[in-house]
Parts: sequence; structure tokens; C-alpha cells
Amino acid sequence: MTTSQIPEKMNAVVLDSYSGVNALRVEKRPVPKPGPNQVLVKVAASPINPSDLAFLDGNYGFKKKTPTVPGFEGSGTVVAVGSGIMGRYLMGKRVACISGKGDGVWAEYMVTDATLALPLASSVSLEQGAMSAVNPLTAMAFLDITKKSGHKTIVQTAAASALGQMVNRIFQNSGIQVINIVRRDEQVDFLKKAGAEIVLNSTNADFAKELKETCKKHKAHLAFDAIAGLLTLQVLNAMPRHSKVSVYGGLSFEAAQIDPGDLIFKGKSIDGFWLTSWLEKKNPLQSLQLWQRAQKLLATDLKSEIRERYPLSEAKKAINEYQNQMTGGKVLLIPEG
Repeated sequence: MTTSQIPEKMNAVVLDSYSGVNALRVEKRPVPKPGPNQVLVKVAASPINPSDLAFLDGNYGFKKKTPTVPGFEGSGTVVAVGSGIMGRYLMGKRVACISGKGDGVWAEYMVTDATLALPLASSVSLEQGAMSAVNPLTAMAFLDITKKSGHKTIVQTAAASALGQMVNRIFQNSGIQVINIVRRDEQVDFLKKAGAEIVLNSTNADFAKELKETCKKHKAHLAFDAIAGLLTLQVLNAMPRHSKVSVYGGLSFEAAQIDPGDLIFKGKSIDGFWLTSWLEKKNPLQSLQLWQRAQKLLATDLKSEIRERYPLSEAKKAINEYQNQMTGGKVLLIPEG
């Protein structure tokens, strides 16, 4: 595509206020123009992630001035660039794109910083590339944290999610045991068929006792929690002294609960994990190496299954579909143009 072939207008999903899916609409907008060190991406696909749902409700780590285009990650082809060496290097390349301070990816075109447009290997499809940043890099971050702190076992909640499945595969191949927590019996069966050894259902009457026995047996001192609420309390209670829960999501829409006795008398702790902050501590070479390792695993350990594809015009339907069933594959938004 040449610059002269880029249309003046595009379809975009727009959020008018931080009040959830009902505040979304689709409208025609001018195609944005890249500034210095920015690129214009013709979007191929964008997934719906839990972080997107939090953003729609105003519960993410930041808010943008509304109306704004949501969507944190996606993929496409760089079709125009602003000034700067990196932008010129990316011209014409297939990329995974992450939204910066401006509008997001749920549109036919999006502008982002050149540093947030990550070249895709030829072996990676645009659809897999659309899902190659948030979940894969989070799974790799969890593995990095676990290895550097010397843990041989971890606990994870929301284990049947796309990210949870990635964590199971990559940790299993690294020789690290995972204690998986899910909320339904069918999720237990699903994960065990996929090779998970330990899967507990948090809705079972004996869950707390079973979790405590399992954590003691496998000496689990580290947990990654996507749920918060009561489950944070249950997980921290179940683990031995000097354990830690890292909360990275709030799918329960409740504040994480904690027992002061665990903190005061048992040396336990709780902290938060945000991929953005974790990546900011990496230098450019470390970030590049991480990205290259992740791409090599996108067809295996870090692969995302796709459940449904929706056009931008059906964004509300797509989000409702994802909210009703957040396991069993990703839901993608596909621009019609």
C-alpha cells in the first residue's frame, strides 16, 4: 500500500465514557497521521483481553481522554511513518502493535510509537501476531520471576484462561510444577487433558483444605493471582511461611482480601504485577531478546487458540461473547477494510 492509497476515513470503535461495553459505538474517523518516531499500522486483527474490559470500566492503571479508541494490542502492516530511523526501518513490515498514549487498536488504522511496533517473524501469522504481546510476554515474565527467585512450584488462579494455559505449557517444559486453580469442573477436565498435573476447583467445599495440603506437599511459596477478592486470602492462607502472592488482575471485581496474621506472624506478603512496569525495567537489548524468544514459542507453548472472529461493527457483541465465556479461546476483532 502506498501513501496515496491510504483512505481519508476509517471505521473505529469508540468509547464515550468509562462505563463499560454500552458506552461503545462505531464511527467513521479520519485516518490518523504518524508524527516523529511514530508509525501508521493498517490493522489486521486485535484480541479482547481482560485488561481491555478493565479499561472500558475505568478500572485499568490509567485513563485516556474520551472519546477514545480502546484496544491494547493487535497486528498489521506499517503503511506510513513519521520521521526517525526506526520508523523507516519498519515501513512495509508486518508487526505486532501496542497502543501508547493515543488511540488504541480497535480500528482499521492506528498510530503508535515505533518502539511499540514489534516486527513479526515470517513464521508468525498476523492473527497469532495480534495476540503475541500481552499474554505471551506475561507468561515469560512469570517464568523469569520464578526462576530468578529459585521457586520450583507456583500457584496460579484463572488457570484455564489463555494466559493460564500458556503458563502451564512453558512452566512444564521448564521443569516447574504448577498448582492450577479454576472455578468449574469442566475446566478441571480441560486442563488435565492438556497435560496439567494439579488442578483444583475453588468452588468445591473442601477447596481450602485441599489447597493447603497441596501447597505444603509441593512447597509452593509463590502465586500469581488474576482474580483477587476472597481467593487472594485463600491462596495466601494455604501457602507456607514466607510466601508471596502477586496480584495481576481483578476478575472478581473485588478488592484483594488478606489476613493480617499472615503478614505479621508468618512473614507472608502480597504485591502487584503489571507487565508495563516489568518491561520498563528491561534495557532495549533485553526487551529485544525477550521478544525474539517469545516469537519462537508462538506456535507451541505460547500459542493462543481462536474461538471467534467479529468485524468491528459487531464489537459490542464480541465483547459480550468474551465476557460470558473467557476461556476456550480468544475472541478477535477483524477490520472489514
